[in-house]
Amino acid sequence: MDTAPVMLTKRTCFSAISMVMLAVAGLLVATPGSSAAEPPAWRYTMVAFSNVSDRDMDVYESGDGTGFQPVGLSAFRPQSGRVRDPSIFRNTDGLYYVTYTTGGGANIGFARSSDRINWTPLGNYPVPFCCAFMPGTGDGTGSASPPGFSGSAGFKDGPSLSPFVTKAWAPEWFVDGDRVNVILSLSTGGGFVPYLMTALEPSLRLWSPPVPLAGIGADHIDTTVVKVGSTYHAFTKNETKKFVEHAVASSVTGPYSFVPPGNWGSLVEGPAVVQLPNGAWRIYLDAYTQGKYLYSDSTDGLRTWSPVQELPGLSGTARHFGVMAEPA
Repeated sequence: MDTAPVMLTKRTCFSAISMVMLAVAGLLVATPGSSAAEPPAWRYTMVAFSNVSDRDMDVYESGDGTGFQPVGLSAFRPQSGRVRDPSIFRNTDGLYYVTYTTGGGANIGFARSSDRINWTPLGNYPVPFCCAFMPGTGDGTGSASPPGFSGSAGFKDGPSLSPFVTKAWAPEWFVDGDRVNVILSLSTGGGFVPYLMTALEPSLRLWSPPVPLAGIGADHIDTTVVKVGSTYHAFTKNETKKFVEHAVASSVTGPYSFVPPGNWGSLVEGPAVVQLPNGAWRIYLDAYTQGKYLYSDSTDGLRTWSPVQELPGLSGTARHFGVMAEPA
């Protein structure tokens, strides 16, 4: 029997199988888009008021935190007052919540939604008259007071002597573990001071008395906080010098110590900070006198920052917005 054809066939089959196995192995190694290697997709939701109206809240969406597209223009208008400086987060009940400046004295507003487009107002929350003799509310002059006068019946670097909160502005959500907090800027007639309130029950309708963020002091507004590792990072606008500062603490209520900020320029406010898909952090800034929105990135854990760039598409349209990241 001539075995040559049989041997040829076996060799041919072995060679073909080997090539297939090598091709499959090469495909598995060379394909970075395999499910194990793919980074998770993220969705960034922005809520903002606009240059056109501070009575309406617009909702935008992005996959990378840079290119935002509208998903709901004039998506929410409160029954009365303004909807300035909105901040958004998603609660454990699966619903989205916003809080915002009403412009009506010592009140902040709340609303919720299941789809980020249709919103149900939850009404205004009056900040309690909590702040007599509490630190931080008597120092600073504030932009509305004459030079040399506190306007809050207190002394520079001392407590307020007035129990009446006259303004509650720029509320920001801050979730720390299982605690839902709102950081807001309060005034008893003088400079603004950052305070923190904690939700006392899941519906977010009952709140603790405000507690000051120690170490930041008055004449600071638009304060937002993020936590990286065990460190709390506060970004806040110095109302006297008109630029955004950076402070750190080991507790959300401080005491905070100021560290060098990014080179973000002056006459900026409304900082919003979010983490990007690549792990870097981004701060957004409202350059309100220029009619521009800027952003700057940090790739080393909020220590150094890139030069500011103009936010494409929305610069000149959106004002003091909030941004939330979640898995898409």
